Amino acid sequence: MPKKISHIGIAVKNLDEAIQFYKKLGLEVEGIEVIESQKVKVAFIPVGNVRLELLEPTSEDSTVAKFLVKKGEGIHHLALGTENLERRLQEIEKKGIKLIDKTPRKGAHNTNIAFLHPTSSHGVLLELCEE
Repeated sequence: MPKKISHIGIAVKNLDEAIQFYKKLGLEVEGIEVIESQKVKVAFIPVGNVRLELLEPTSEDSTVAKFLVKKGEGIHHLALGTENLERRLQEIEKKGIKLIDKTPRKGAHNTNIAFLHPTSSHGVLLELCEE
């Protein structure tokens, strides 16, 4: 069962420009990280108990780059914190929910992550995170 909202992923064309906007709101960047396997550079901005995750593609063939071409900048995904991710994925799949990732993969902050397909979640790309 998901325990919390971990973060909200926001696709941006230019990470530095997006960071400056959030700084104008009085928010601070917690850290910046490149996730080679997902071809993105991310910045985390804490807001209360939730983080904003700004995602800039590092390659034109990344899923975030394709998202930007198709939909433009904006909310990309919602991440829910969970425990025992591998077992959770098995349970979810048994319930008929379509998975993008059938096994966990590494995400930012050394987390294990997996995505659920938006066709099963009413158009929302959901990420499950195990910290």
